Amino acid sequence: MNKTPAPFSGILVLDKPSGFTSHDAVGKLRRLLGTRQIGHTGTLDPLATGVLPMLCGRAVKASEYLSAHDKAYEATFILGKTSETGDTDGEVTDTGATLPSEDEVLSAAAKMVGKRLQKPPMTSAVKVDGKKLVDYQREGVTVDVPARPIEIYSCTAKKISDCEYSLSLEVSKGTYVRTVITDIGEMLGSGAVMSSLRRTKSGAFDLSHAYTLDQIEAMSVEERIALLLPLEDAFSDVTKVTLAPFFAKLCRDGCEIYLKKIGKKFAVGTRVRLYDETGFFALGEVRTYAGGDAIKMIKLFSL
Repeated sequence: MNKTPAPFSGILVLDKPSGFTSHDAVGKLRRLLGTRQIGHTGTLDPLATGVLPMLCGRAVKASEYLSAHDKAYEATFILGKTSETGDTDGEVTDTGATLPSEDEVLSAAAKMVGKRLQKPPMTSAVKVDGKKLVDYQREGVTVDVPARPIEIYSCTAKKISDCEYSLSLEVSKGTYVRTVITDIGEMLGSGAVMSSLRRTKSGAFDLSHAYTLDQIEAMSVEERIALLLPLEDAFSDVTKVTLAPFFAKLCRDGCEIYLKKIGKKFAVGTRVRLYDETGFFALGEVRTYAGGDAIKMIKLFSL
């Protein structure tokens, strides 16, 4: 495999298959594209399928910024059951509880909407002392992890059968759907386990942008590279600022660019996409300095 810097850069949106870890997907694309410069923007469990943006070439430098994007999911869950993993991949136990009515299930799902604290499940890739929770779980060790703030923007259930429902969600970074389903089961007093999970959107990318591994494998290397989307597409929701050559050079050299000098007004903390005459080259952030508010480059992407 070529260990030199990749001559291409961009985002390939993968429709991850079930049974694959995100790391498996990275390894597969490294072989298919012939470079080690491949990374992903947020772990998907082996059970899950769907949108997994893969960063190629210099785009891997954007990973820390893209994993924070909101996401959307379609899931299914079964009532009257529980498992240690929160899904049907674990050892499933019947609770023997009376199944709730359809109205009760729909109401419980709707009550999940809003800001809340959520503990990452032991099946997650969250690290404690440099080790993933899922690795602790495989060793039979339980680690107490503080709850983290999340937000569920929408959560809608739909009946499939008396014991099975589908669930559509839009959520913030760090939200675990299996935990949402476990909470629904506890609220209903019946228990619930996740039976399938499909990510339909991650940040600016959805299933309409995604390709399966089978589709990618059937292509030539040139066709695979042609699938790459520009890195700037991932920041389509970030304000665009084009700098004149003089200011662009100062920015690339690490200097702050005062808003009053370029005739711009932004609130402190605003992220911006920075362009020069050659196109997109960096992310910047508005910060306050002695001379006033200014744009400071926080990540350079172009050479």
